[in-house]
Amino acid sequence: MTATSDAPPRQLAPLNPIQQLKAGHLPRRLVQLYVGLTLYGASMGLMIQGNLGLDPWDVFHSGITKHLPLSFGTVVIAMSFVVLLAWIPLRQWPGLGTISNAIVIGLVTDLTLATVDRPDALWLRIVFMLSGVVLNALAGALYIGAQFGPGPRDGLMTGLVRRTGLSVRLVRTSLELTVLATGFLLGGSIGVGTVVYALSIGPLVHILLPIFTVRLKRG
Repeated sequence: MTATSDAPPRQLAPLNPIQQLKAGHLPRRLVQLYVGLTLYGASMGLMIQGNLGLDPWDVFHSGITKHLPLSFGTVVIAMSFVVLLAWIPLRQWPGLGTISNAIVIGLVTDLTLATVDRPDALWLRIVFMLSGVVLNALAGALYIGAQFGPGPRDGLMTGLVRRTGLSVRLVRTSLELTVLATGFLLGGSIGVGTVVYALSIGPLVHILLPIFTVRLKRG
């Protein structure tokens, strides 16, 4: 694709950080980015308060909170920047969305945990868990579709795929199994929500991402 052509509709464009800012529709994309990141942090807070299990990375984060006097959101932010250090040998540049992802999601998660109480009723905990999964998928489609660069963890995956030549499925599965096992050993929260997330997040994002991917001009 040439630098002056339109990106194909509903397709993510391979843009560097400068191109991301020059690709057009900037106000809409900025709003979509930060709405998505805000909803993503809220979805994590709902799943935590549902207390029925978390996604693999959050199992890891929750395990760390069992051993350090840090809030969940603080751990998310700190680990985001640790993961970004792994981008250096992969020769990847973070975009605005990458840095925003590293900061905003953790802040919103802590805000959600401070304002939303953990329910006692099992049916309400199930509602929290299911709502968290669906909202997480919507939020991911929004911020990814804004095309300001991947989050730290997704960027680690795509960078490893590019550098190693291995499949996305193999690299993603290996990463998530590693953090899930580590989080479990640290005492992280694993449960039915972990399974529901693993089985549903891919199909949900597959449906939602084309809807919210902004068509860009490159050049």
